[in-house]
Amino acid sequence: MSVSTENAEPTDGGGTEVSICSIRPDQPWRWLEAGWADMRKAPAISLTYGFVFLLASILLVAVLFAAGLSAVVPVMAAGFLLVGPMLAVGLYEASRRLEAGLPVQLSDVVFVSSRNISQLALVGAMLAGAMLIWLQVAGWLFALFFGPIGIPPLSEFAPMLLLTPRGLAMLVTGTIAGGAIAFAVFSISAISVPLLLARDIDAVTAVIASVRAVRRNFWTMLLWAWIVALLTAFGIATWFLALAVIFPLLGHATWHAQRALTSEA
Repeated sequence: MSVSTENAEPTDGGGTEVSICSIRPDQPWRWLEAGWADMRKAPAISLTYGFVFLLASILLVAVLFAAGLSAVVPVMAAGFLLVGPMLAVGLYEASRRLEAGLPVQLSDVVFVSSRNISQLALVGAMLAGAMLIWLQVAGWLFALFFGPIGIPPLSEFAPMLLLTPRGLAMLVTGTIAGGAIAFAVFSISAISVPLLLARDIDAVTAVIASVRAVRRNFWTMLLWAWIVALLTAFGIATWFLALAVIFPLLGHATWHAQRALTSEA
């Protein structure tokens, strides 16, 4: 791994300095390789984590269909990208322990022990807030383009969205709005959650460090965001089945992204 800390941007907080590194453009592919290596070292832990996430996703979709809210499923699926970094905390802990040469047990990833639990909760609240904002924006857009009508089932909503002028206009507007929200959230969460596991710092410091990492390595991090979005979309397109593998892969890889983008001052 080749990184440069020359002219690194320090971020102070919690008595610890976080220096942001410049990285090679191909680094995201190395993170995936490292994430896959972690999965091979702890396959039972990683796949169990992914399987539990798969079951939770299927259960949520089933509840939405049962409640007559099947059209909300694509919106919730898009919102997953906003809260995904927090859901992968256990995977970051597994990679941290593997890196330190410590044993990894299921209890280690289910009950993550960290001196920064309150700060992790704060970042989690920020991401949950972003998810609620996205759901609210989606509701506003639906009302703006289709008026005060009830949300139709997915079988009716899909043709409305794809085969009518108002639907296409809403799709374009929603994609732009969702993309802006998603990139803003990506900037604050790209490395902030694993950074809180790695360092004794506060949430604000971790978020600022994440934003600076994205800004300093903008095109490389844009590639990483594209990879995460593409793999996640593929996983969702398989009715979440592929996410049993993709989710832990991306979780482990994100830990290595944080390690590559930061250094001890």
